[in-house]
Amino acid sequence: MITQKYLDELTYETLGAAIEVHKILGRGLLETVYHQCLKEELLHRKINFLTEMRIPIIYKNKEMEIDFRCDLFVEKCLVVELKAVQEIIPAFEAQLLTYMKLLKSPKGILINFNCFNIFKQGQKTYVNEYFNLLSKD
Repeated sequence: MITQKYLDELTYETLGAAIEVHKILGRGLLETVYHQCLKEELLHRKINFLTEMRIPIIYKNKEMEIDFRCDLFVEKCLVVELKAVQEIIPAFEAQLLTYMKLLKSPKGILINFNCFNIFKQGQKTYVNEYFNLLSKD
């Protein structure tokens, strides 16, 4: 069963994997490089994930032709959106929040690898109404 505590621990582990990738590669590379290396790091840590997963959008029983894909869907409960940009803009946050809502995911992380320190400046964690419905333990 997914709990708030479980999600917090999973977030910590996922961020740890991103920090490890950043520590080895540094900043200044393309997002695809970090994406591939983070997938490898998650596999090494035995953390399950789906990657480039198409997010279905159903409206009045009809699937819409919108091609949304989240970078990583960790353990089918944590959306991870990766960037390698100069600055995080509101559109990136809206993208993550949209994916979280469509996937009914209670938590998401926006990670920007183009920074000096992922923990301090390169990540932002979000929760939504689904998170508040989960048990704390």
